[in-house]
Amino acid sequence: MLATAGALPVGPGWSYEFKWDGVRVLALFTEGSPDLFARSGAVVTAAYPEIADLSLPAGTLVDGEMVVLDAAGRPSFTALAERMHVRERLRAARLAATLPVTYMIFDLLFLDGHDCTGLPYRSRREKLEELGLAGPNWMVPPSFGDGPATADAARENSLEGVVAKREDSVYLPGSRSPDWVKVKFDRTGDYVIGGWRSGVRKLGGLLVGVPTADGLAFRGRVGGGIGAVAEKELLAALEPLARRESPFRAGAVPREDSRGAHWVRPELVVEVRYGNRTPDGRLRFPRYLRLRPDKSPEECAEEDEDAR
Repeated sequence: MLATAGALPVGPGWSYEFKWDGVRVLALFTEGSPDLFARSGAVVTAAYPEIADLSLPAGTLVDGEMVVLDAAGRPSFTALAERMHVRERLRAARLAATLPVTYMIFDLLFLDGHDCTGLPYRSRREKLEELGLAGPNWMVPPSFGDGPATADAARENSLEGVVAKREDSVYLPGSRSPDWVKVKFDRTGDYVIGGWRSGVRKLGGLLVGVPTADGLAFRGRVGGGIGAVAEKELLAALEPLARRESPFRAGAVPREDSRGAHWVRPELVVEVRYGNRTPDGRLRFPRYLRLRPDKSPEECAEEDEDAR
């Protein structure tokens, strides 16, 4: 179940949680250690060996966010990126010692073989808290009844935002529901890289877009925020994807952006911070934040500006 972007809802019947900057992981318990699954359905158990000791009754399925906390106790997606794609057990064990994850468990889908998805969120939350899930690498993060106070606390602690959930909402697998509302403090979006241009440095800017019914639509050139480490990482990922023709099909790329462009297959997703969008959809003051290897190009749907 996914959240929709929007303004913070207030009033009775809502519960509020911090938004954790990590990757979604489901944990399924049969016998022994849990099997872990990414949002795509891929098995990611080997990536997180420190979750092996988490124990719940067979037939239990929980939902949560896998994060790596920095020295200040804040999620670091950059650190998590070193963990999420590791499948070699020895390397995963070494990383678990230096960059341990914390599994933030926020929902209960099945318990001891009984389907809980049709229960209201309030009841699922109560059952989840009764399980006493507090361990060295997992926890049930708190929920609150005061939305504005939760948002203030999230800002004070430099967290990504808040998720509001209707207390009477059921769990809808695979659906993006207005019963869950995510409130991001920064205006950010996920965009597909269709090419790049050189500048003072080899990588001067990324040419990004979003998928539409008519093909990839150009949304602008992103040059800010690309430091030396990010440049090296991006070039290593982009150069093998080189192609001769532009992948942007929905409308032309302006000459000032396409001149000297290196086109690539549109397979990589980046997160971009920006001021707002122009009437024709171009990003204003865009700044590169990070690669999003956990997201596919098809997931890059733009959010309504007014919802922010």
